[in-house]
Amino acid sequence: MTETFSNRSPQQAIAALLDRYAPQRLLVLGAAGLPAVSAFLQAHPAVQLTEAAAAPLSAEVAGQRFDLAIVVDCLEHLPKRVGLELLGGIRNLNASRLAVMVDLEASEWHTADFFALALQASERFRRDDGSGQQTLNLFTYDLYEYKQVPDWLNARFWANPENYGKFWW
Repeated sequence: MTETFSNRSPQQAIAALLDRYAPQRLLVLGAAGLPAVSAFLQAHPAVQLTEAAAAPLSAEVAGQRFDLAIVVDCLEHLPKRVGLELLGGIRNLNASRLAVMVDLEASEWHTADFFALALQASERFRRDDGSGQQTLNLFTYDLYEYKQVPDWLNARFWANPENYGKFWW
């Protein structure tokens, strides 16, 4: 398998996600002061931003629902079990859409761990900061695009309302 890297920067990818989903309620975990988020908030002042350092989420944040959750520079600093609970909880309870930026080499995580949480590998980025190269991976989850509804899942095949009261099985 060949490794392909995105032509965009990580900030451009986050900005593209923000533009695509246009969240009204945004949760950012981990890195504070992301330039892409700051630019989005300047362009959309009505957006409610909630920032949290890392796991565990406070009771106030855990009780809210968000349109999009962004996790950046967070999983590398957490034990894997805590990170799994954090991502699973956000995905199941707090947000319909989730974006996770992680450096797999600097953490205990593997690509398969994100696939197990139903996240998709979106993009890979390579940064060279002078002291060495860093590879960042962007994983995304969108509940509304997670699975297409099969054509057989409709009333024509299952309900048969025209037969109600006619037949007794």
